[in-house]
Amino acid sequence: MSVQRKILVLAETLNVDGSSAGKCNVALVQSLLKANFDLKVFHYSGVSVSLQDINTIPIAEKKFNLLFVLSRFQRLLNRWFSINIGNTIESLFGFSFSFFNDSKSMANALKHENPKDFDMILTLSKGNSYRTHKALLKLPQWHSKWFAYIHDPYPQQLYPRPFDYVPRGYRSKRLFFAEISKKASQIVFPSLLLKDWMQSYFGHIEGKSIIIPHQIDETLKEGQVPPYFDTSKFNILFAGNLLDLRNPDVIVEAYGNFLSRKPEALKTSQLFFIGKMGSFKPYLEEKKTVMPNLYVSENYVPFDEVYAMQNQTSVNVILDAKTEISPFLPGKFPHCVAANKPIMYVGPYYSETKRVLGDTYPHIYDFDVDAISKTFEELFKTWQTHPEKLVLNRKDLENYMKPEFLKSQIETALNS
Repeated sequence: MSVQRKILVLAETLNVDGSSAGKCNVALVQSLLKANFDLKVFHYSGVSVSLQDINTIPIAEKKFNLLFVLSRFQRLLNRWFSINIGNTIESLFGFSFSFFNDSKSMANALKHENPKDFDMILTLSKGNSYRTHKALLKLPQWHSKWFAYIHDPYPQQLYPRPFDYVPRGYRSKRLFFAEISKKASQIVFPSLLLKDWMQSYFGHIEGKSIIIPHQIDETLKEGQVPPYFDTSKFNILFAGNLLDLRNPDVIVEAYGNFLSRKPEALKTSQLFFIGKMGSFKPYLEEKKTVMPNLYVSENYVPFDEVYAMQNQTSVNVILDAKTEISPFLPGKFPHCVAANKPIMYVGPYYSETKRVLGDTYPHIYDFDVDAISKTFEELFKTWQTHPEKLVLNRKDLENYMKPEFLKSQIETALNS
């Protein structure tokens, strides 16, 4: 009988309503539990988090120290006098005072934990923060058991074009990640292409990395679909942030062409963009005036409602930027797979989403408006005649993002 492995998790956030990182982190923790690991989870969410059968311990920010005072002084200068010294701070030190104090708070929370009591420690972050990883660099006693989860390229100048830019303090940031790649026992990536991408810059990653894709969280509960989402119609849904480079025009124009060829769809179909529209909001608002079937969310939409729409739509859309390569596995990908609805992927030729879907998957497009429009038409015909056939039906993808595969990856790494 195998011994139950003990894992200590240090997560920057477990708040599913705060960011996509919160959703991904919670799904990963839930999968670890289902994989029969014994968990103890510290988190810096800033809100109360309760996960069934998991010991979650909130970390309080350290106060009444120099870093805390400096970080608050910086905020007050900006709030009261509109003086922003943050750029100067990051140029000098690579990171903000808050970054240093937060990571120190996290490291301090682990001071009473004994590495001998655990088989591994897993650090989970959010965005471009990696505060949890900074905390672990301060704790060399954990390094031989450290699994550092890297969800995106870091630092920002290593993003693929056109996402890349040179951040302030970039030298410090690059040295910071180089230390992570050297000191961590294992580097964990949600994407094979991301691993290859980062390994080309940091050679220490080679031979000590594993792939753990974003997980399907079977504990998620659907909310009520909002009143503007008519489930009796043929619905095409993009749920997520457009950022500044995921241009929705290819989807909107393709949908417009589809309506021109299938005028009966004017009364029986809808196209939804749910999430932050960023710089594309004016374009989408203008399109709404001539395309009443287009819905663009105004404000934040609760995740349980978004999840319900993903599960009850006709088609889920994943849109990437026009670039040479997209090594990212979107955080919403597991939700789309679990929804068991056709996924339409629009992105570059080299893409992790495309790789995972496979070469034979039919609904992959390289920003081809005409091809996308024709696919809308084909799927609409299926919806009219055999709606039960509008399914993804990819058990292989479901298994790839469930506890069994996760457990095999971790056990292989621990036994190596």
